Amino acid sequence: MSPPRRLQKINQRRDATGHLDPKYAADLRKRSLETSADRGRDVAFLGRAKSSDSLVEALGQEFLESATSGEDATLEALNRGVPEEVGGPFVFTRGKDEFARGRDPSNPRGSTREPFPKVSGGDEEPREP
Repeated sequence: MSPPRRLQKINQRRDATGHLDPKYAADLRKRSLETSADRGRDVAFLGRAKSSDSLVEALGQEFLESATSGEDATLEALNRGVPEEVGGPFVFTRGKDEFARGRDPSNPRGSTREPFPKVSGGDEEPREP
């Protein structure tokens, strides 16, 4: 017959109602403060986004907004106006950058300038069907 095994001491961490033992809770708090990298700074979630993907950032913002307000932020975000609805996003530039100065190199020298742009090139009479 083998010798009797020693019974290990069981740490009682919670009471019958599920509350943490005060000594155990104090030990946990002490350990978390020792390993904390941001001592003295209260940060709720994150200081900055960890992803450069705009979709991931938008989903994270919607989650935080929903979690902190208690309302569904996704539907509200979908109903918000975006620049594309009014023809944007627009790129603002100066007229000096957009319009050409001088003569267009594709036009030959000595060509006559039309007084008004025409749809057809000749002075043809319209045909009757």
